[in-house]
Amino acid sequence: MSFLYFFFQTFTVGSKLLALYALASSEDSVFVVIPKSGERDTFQLVSVKLTKAAGQDLEAKELSVVLHGVGASPKSIAFGREVCSPFALFKKQQTNLFSLSAVKTKGGNNHFTCVACHPTEDCIATGHADGKIRLWRNFYHKKEYTFSTLHWHHDTVMDLAFSIEGTSLLSGGVESVLVLWHNGSDCRKDFLPRLGSPIEYISMSSDGALCCTLHTDNRITIINSNLRFSKCIQGLIKTMDVKTGLVVDPRTKALVLNGEPGHLQFYCLQSDQQLFSLDIVQRQYIHQAGLKQTDLVKVAFSAQGKWLATVEERDEVTDPELQLKLWFYDEETQSFKLNTRINMPHEDHVTDMCFRDMDELEDDSLILVTAGRDCVFKVWVMVEDTDPEGKYAQQSVSWNCDFVGSYHNYQATNCCFSEDGSVLAVSFEETVTVWDSVTWDLKCTFCHPPGKIRNICFGRLTCSKYLIGATDHGFLCCWNLLSCALEWSAHLNILVLQPDPLSEYIAAVSWLSKESSLFVFKPNEPRPIYIQRNLCKEKIQLAAFIPRDEPETVGSEKYLWLRRSQLFFLTDTQELMTLSTKSLEERLTPSSKQLAVEESLPVTPFSLLLGKHRCQQSQQDIDLGKRVVQNKHEQDSPAVKELLHTPAHVLPSASFLCPIFINSLLISKENKSAEVAADEVEMESEKAEDESDEERDITEMEQEDTSPMELLGEMTCKLSKSQEKELRKIRKTDYSWISAF
Repeated sequence: MSFLYFFFQTFTVGSKLLALYALASSEDSVFVVIPKSGERDTFQLVSVKLTKAAGQDLEAKELSVVLHGVGASPKSIAFGREVCSPFALFKKQQTNLFSLSAVKTKGGNNHFTCVACHPTEDCIATGHADGKIRLWRNFYHKKEYTFSTLHWHHDTVMDLAFSIEGTSLLSGGVESVLVLWHNGSDCRKDFLPRLGSPIEYISMSSDGALCCTLHTDNRITIINSNLRFSKCIQGLIKTMDVKTGLVVDPRTKALVLNGEPGHLQFYCLQSDQQLFSLDIVQRQYIHQAGLKQTDLVKVAFSAQGKWLATVEERDEVTDPELQLKLWFYDEETQSFKLNTRINMPHEDHVTDMCFRDMDELEDDSLILVTAGRDCVFKVWVMVEDTDPEGKYAQQSVSWNCDFVGSYHNYQATNCCFSEDGSVLAVSFEETVTVWDSVTWDLKCTFCHPPGKIRNICFGRLTCSKYLIGATDHGFLCCWNLLSCALEWSAHLNILVLQPDPLSEYIAAVSWLSKESSLFVFKPNEPRPIYIQRNLCKEKIQLAAFIPRDEPETVGSEKYLWLRRSQLFFLTDTQELMTLSTKSLEERLTPSSKQLAVEESLPVTPFSLLLGKHRCQQSQQDIDLGKRVVQNKHEQDSPAVKELLHTPAHVLPSASFLCPIFINSLLISKENKSAEVAADEVEMESEKAEDESDEERDITEMEQEDTSPMELLGEMTCKLSKSQEKELRKIRKTDYSWISAF
């Protein structure tokens, strides 16, 4: 039996049974992994008899169970010549089970993690949690089976793959190193190190020329057969925990968050690409479980994006290590340079950080505020260096602490400035304090017990007099800064509170009954203008408003809050999601400038073929003397542009794109709509009538010339046919709009 390896995104069997993935197929059947009937966490491998019907959805007539209790991951099952091995073997309806002692001896762990079958020999490779690889042979004789051991990985072997000829074996794990084992020998092996993050999957191309590795940080690496790096496909880097939150870079409008360990990634939402990665910690990351390492926890940009503040910490049992770094953007190198490093800015963890947003006076009155668990908040300002030999502006200034504030020895949890920068709000457990940003005098306090303050933010534009806060006991409060009183409150378990920097709207995300809901409101109106229940089943942890390059046209009033900015939010499963007023089909033909395809972009062979077809069609229409009717295809269809220039890994499925793409290529020749045909008939009749009127006018003028008029005073002028027609048009024209003046 020969097998063809492939995977399905979804594979349906019947009307109720949904397969996790398809593994392999022969000429008349396919092997799939499905949940066991009536159980959610138990899976089984089944053989499905194929029908002649085409398509992704397949109704199974015949289904037989091959093996119970298989793993839910594709790594748990592998196919060889005549062998399927989910740590078990079957051939001709015979199944042999093999096991290793699960007892951890001498630091080893025999737990199976992955499996691969040799393409030409009766050999199976298995990976284990202790970093060992075992090569199994003679498994058709249960009592005589043997295995040899390969060992280099110091931790779990995450995936295995044989070469096409079977002469070598590839393995990968948490070390971020691809290991090439030659002929199953422990002595002959090559390495490709520093691949960035742990290797989760390994795949070989059908011709054996390329190898592909998928990493835990959402990265794909293409490697040549000689173990040389070829290309990296990198979108949004997936991390263990996004501690920095979602921050927007004012310069590039990129989304900024944790990237590689100790790095800050700048991610472009329009192109789904990483712009660059900034090394903040500047230390080598060691992949070892349980090791305490320095991590990036807080990030803040100044209003113009000239300054970047970062906080990194290493969590020790006795005393944490903290560093506050301030970076200046260098125009020459187009990157951030370290300006000031402050060791232990607080005695305990830093809980929040913010710049004073004053666009006009940023260089003169730039202020940074940090809040910490040591019950204080600190104000940091720029001071001139005394060194007269400083050559650059970024080297002639540094940052020093200017003020330290506290409130009844409570822990400081959040801080934010008002829109004009005149006041600072700092939350201390259950109390919100408001401070003058010039004299640093305490102006007023707000309290809404029970519950500690989880999030605070100021209103903007017409709502700048309001302060919004959310507590961990499920209350959303709005205080009036002018009257120093509670304006309104709502009973909502708000996890995320995000104001739009370009409007008065504020987005609040709640978590209740294992679902996230979105509420959009203005502080001066307690009733939300937009509510989206059951936004997603995952818990939304972070959100950010990204300003648009151009305001979007919105048809409904309830979506006005999306006109100038777009809301993105990140779930606890590291999924970045957004809200849109348009359907997927409408988004494939956008009119906004940021998604339009520029003419200077490189031309693909397919686009050349389409352009040649358009030129031929236009030439035929000219030769036949027909008037060319503009349609979507001749206007450089945006659907075609999106299909040709959008990265393949962000496109929807081909089954969805195919009808849209085919419709964009259709050219209407003979079958015109009745309305268009009627308009053309009317135009032709009017043209013929105009020509006849012109002939009559010429005849009348010749007749009038032959008989010169001598009486001009009381004589009535006779209108021509064309003049009468123009007069009738003027009479039908609506001039009612003049009455408004």
